[in-house]
Amino acid sequence: TIRVESTRVTLDTVVIAFCEGATAEEIAERFPALSLGGIYAAIAFYLQNRAGVDAYLKRREAEAEQIRMKVESRPETKEFRKRLLARMSGNGSA
Repeated sequence: TIRVESTRVTLDTVVIAFCEGATAEEIAERFPALSLGGIYAAIAFYLQNRAGVDAYLKRREAEAEQIRMKVESRPETKEFRKRLLARMSGNGSA
């Protein structure tokens, strides 16, 4: 996982926000742990290495999907989800 500066904010987060039209200043408002300079550096890195970063983002997305599917396939996850949905709808007493 590539992180921006010495924070827990990932490059993915900054690049996705930028691609959705957020300015560096708006990203800084969303993620106060990042400096404006760090955000600009991450955006510049993305723009200079777009193909590589896009490939990296696709790999991360595929990995996240595999993890989600693995977690959701576990029996205890299915039961927990069922109880949670019942509680949210007001039909469960769990």
